[in-house]
Amino acid sequence: MNSPRPALPRTRRLTALIGTAVAASLLLAGQPASAAPDPSGAATGSGPVGAAFASAAAEYDVPRDLLVAVGYGETHLDGHRGEPSHANGYGVMHLVSNPSNRTLERAARITGEEVADLRRDTAVNIRGGAAVLRALADDLGLDAADRDRLGAWYPVTARYGGSGSDAAARLYADTVYELLADGISAHAGGGELVHAAPRKATPERGEYAGAGVTGETGPAGAQSPDYGPAQWVPASTANYATGRSQSISAVVVHVTQGSYAGTISWFQNPASQVSAHYVVRSSDGQVTQMVRDRDTAWHARSGNAYSVGIEHEGWVNDPSWFTDAMYRSSAALTRHLADTYGIPKDRAHIVGHHEVPGNDHTDPGPNWNWTYYMQLVRGDSGGATTSFPTWGTDVNIRKSPSTGAARVATLAGPTTVRVRCQVRGEKVTYQGYTNDAWAYLPDYGGYLSNIFVDVADSWLPGVPTC
Repeated sequence: MNSPRPALPRTRRLTALIGTAVAASLLLAGQPASAAPDPSGAATGSGPVGAAFASAAAEYDVPRDLLVAVGYGETHLDGHRGEPSHANGYGVMHLVSNPSNRTLERAARITGEEVADLRRDTAVNIRGGAAVLRALADDLGLDAADRDRLGAWYPVTARYGGSGSDAAARLYADTVYELLADGISAHAGGGELVHAAPRKATPERGEYAGAGVTGETGPAGAQSPDYGPAQWVPASTANYATGRSQSISAVVVHVTQGSYAGTISWFQNPASQVSAHYVVRSSDGQVTQMVRDRDTAWHARSGNAYSVGIEHEGWVNDPSWFTDAMYRSSAALTRHLADTYGIPKDRAHIVGHHEVPGNDHTDPGPNWNWTYYMQLVRGDSGGATTSFPTWGTDVNIRKSPSTGAARVATLAGPTTVRVRCQVRGEKVTYQGYTNDAWAYLPDYGGYLSNIFVDVADSWLPGVPTC
């Protein structure tokens, strides 16, 4: 995100911290812990991050799983080494310090912790998040009995997001409660697996019950005026310019450095001085339009006048955010824009933020799969693929197409998998659960650029080489 004015400092880096066992790699949001064991052999959540969630929840009488869900929704439980988000938020719990939201400072006052420690120390940051949630609960008058009802925390959660409107606050809280309903199994610092079992709770929305998006096209649930599959949530008029000085000739791909709901809220905040035309959610590819195509969003400095900006939920250096649902949804949007405005479907006209002249950002970064994305945009077949109905037991993932190569890990099977040369893009069905686990197979410090599979040391016929 860039504005025509000097932007807030935004140097974001993080290290992907994912364990080396494939079984753990397959444990993504929404899978119960029984799908695979903790690769460390320890009880799930018994590591330092899990202990920090349990301790903070007990100290401040906040539901432990709610605390985990808020952290996962904000950051996938990655503290990003103390570096700030787009909204100047820090740590696993995204404690924020900006003109309209100061949960970081509030956490410091309540806990007595130093601001620097709240930014960088994961356990301290989680304690600060719990303290702020409890303070918000007290502000809303929740008593001990209320705090025992998970659904009663809905308005508290909505306020924690610091949204500038009730509609954005509801979107934030709904995301957290969807995570609670699905359950969470995610890797935090050091590859530790943190788990929250599925929790069924009826959200007590209170003042947010009637909240919804509003704008040119009507009341709650309004449809995007330019792209039918999207919803419409308008950005603050202080964050974009009406009209254009040039015709639309390019699409710029961004990564938000923050959450979907948080980004929507940030674009509604007049202090941000940034916006994009569209925002895409990681989990399911939901699209929200925030600036009309005919108007000039502030997202790419010199490219603002002639481009449409698409923000993608996530962090540049964490591939776990770049799901197949996101790629497909975003590519469909880009294809629509190209067809509508006569934009060539090539990399000269569909570019990353870092490729626009006069920009100093790195997004979408090295983990964005341009090959796969452009195949989807153009409607190509997506490269060579081979389908196997069911694998037997002892399915091995290796580092090269040789039975003598080092084995990365083993899947017990049976499992149905569609294999392609690209790391991300196809779903894996494993023990009854489906996800894009290929994106998370570690290669001892990096990520596999090629995928090779064999069964009982005999290569499956037709597996593509890359």
